[in-house]
Amino acid sequence: QSHLVESGGGLVQSGESLRLSCTASGLSLANYAIGWFRQAPGKGREGISILSDKDSGPWYADFVKGRFSISKDNANNAFYLQMNDLTPEDTAIYYCVADSENFARMMPIPYEHYYWGRGTQVTVSS
Repeated sequence: QSHLVESGGGLVQSGESLRLSCTASGLSLANYAIGWFRQAPGKGREGISILSDKDSGPWYADFVKGRFSISKDNANNAFYLQMNDLTPEDTAIYYCVADSENFARMMPIPYEHYYWGRGTQVTVSS
């Protein structure tokens, strides 16, 4: 059975950094597009960043550009989200996702057919 597990969330102060990790089992990330979504209280899930072989480079939502960075480690079957200069508006549950590169380009839309982790809480205090 394939699944993703996030780690690295926590409580930080405004301006600080966190690095989220996502470890995969049952699937080889070398053949998958990967990404991160988040869901703040009372809001829907929104795409943060996507990394796919179909694209010339990573995609970032405007609200994280210049602050967040996505990376992938195929050897360890894991990927990461480095988050810098966090603000209280970044408080949310963060989810990692993966989708086979054999399918259509991964989009920043929370499609159910993506592999989803269970999420990790990130809380930023002011």
